[in-house]
Order: sequence, then C-alpha cells, then structure tokens
Amino acid sequence: GDTGTGKPPQFQVAQQLHRQLPLDFVLLLGDNLYGANPHQKFELPYKPLLDAGVPFYAALGNHDRQSETNYPPFHMNGRRYYAFQKGPAHFFVLDSNRLDPAQLAWFESELAASKSIWKIVVLHHPPYSSARFHGSATHLRPLLEPLFQKHHVQLVLSGHDHVYERLHPQHGTRYFVEGASGQLRAGNLKKGSPLTAFGFDTDRSFLLFELTPAALRFQCVSRTGQVVDSGVIPAAP
Repeated sequence: GDTGTGKPPQFQVAQQLHRQLPLDFVLLLGDNLYGANPHQKFELPYKPLLDAGVPFYAALGNHDRQSETNYPPFHMNGRRYYAFQKGPAHFFVLDSNRLDPAQLAWFESELAASKSIWKIVVLHHPPYSSARFHGSATHLRPLLEPLFQKHHVQLVLSGHDHVYERLHPQHGTRYFVEGASGQLRAGNLKKGSPLTAFGFDTDRSFLLFELTPAALRFQCVSRTGQVVDSGVIPAAP
C-alpha cells in the first residue's frame, strides 16, 4: 500500500519482495502513483517482478488518477472496482474514494454469488485504523460492515495510513492496514489503542500471504528483510 513514490525506500521494499519469488500476484492498496510517472514509480522498482510474469492488481487511492484504471499492468480494465478469483479466494477490489450506490449494489451481488472459501476485500481507506494522521474511515462502516457480516467476509486489506497495523477482529472480520510500502509516518500509531493487535511504524514494509483452503499464513516484512509480524488465520468453519 501507498507505494508509488519512486524514491529509494520503495525500491528497497521492491527488492525484498523480489526475494520472495515465486509469487502468484501482488495487490496494490492505492496511492500507486503519486503524481503519475508510472515508469519511475512502478515499472522500474518492480521490473524484476514484472519480468518474472507476476501480475499486479490495483485499487485506487486518493492520490491516484482515474486514468490508472486503463493502465494495463494494474489489471483494472477501465473499472474503478472489480473482482477476481485466485485459488480458494475471491478478491473484491473497491474504490473507497466514491462508494456510491451502484458500486455497493455491484458489491453485494458479487458477494452473494461467490462460492469461494475466502472472501477478501481490498480498498484504500481503512474502516479501522489506530494511526493519528488519518485514523478510521468511520463513514465506510455503516455502508460495508453489514455486507461483510451478511456474506462472511473474513479479511479486509487497506492502506492510506502510512504504517502497518494488524487489528483485532471487528464483528467477525479481520483488518490489516499496510500503507507503509513506499511512504512512512514514523511513530504515528496511537500507543495502547484497543484496536491494535500488532503495529509497526518505524520502517517501510509489505505483507506476504500464503493462502490455502484451510488457513491463511501472513508475514509483515520490513524494508531490511526483518519479519516483524506473522501468524495464521484459519478459514471460517
């Protein structure tokens, strides 16, 4: 999340990501291209991954442009919101900049039709966050949480706050904030927040997932290659 700076820390995170190959795909949680310039801010840092054939799937952030939906490497195919399936998981990529009735109706229809074991939502603005700068996008909760609960969404991935945070489950759904893959607000997490299961706000990082029908294994890896958080989430019974 919040990758697209074109600055050295983004390249360093990308190098750590390259060390994880083979990878099936990469999710971008928004703010993919600060001020455009996809060559410097996407194609160069992730060239080893692109050369290896790893696809990227992007969500729109508040610093992104509508034209990114037509940028082929982001696999958005001209759409602000879309869904795709990989193995036992169904991914629903939302545009949290404008969560209008048409998008919500599409989202509920897609959720209702999904037969996947895992339902995972990808969006930029976090419904829950303990960061001081932005914090929780509380206006999203009444729009999305009833759908998450009705259709058993297990996992929500977001960026926007330039920290890493794994949150305690909220109403049966687990939330991760990873907005520190290119940008960082050091020390921005509120200490002692009841929302936080684990937080890391001292360096850039990315999330690595291994998904099976039975469980999801996760690691948060820092810019220097340190595993700062890890765990296993079982699939819902």
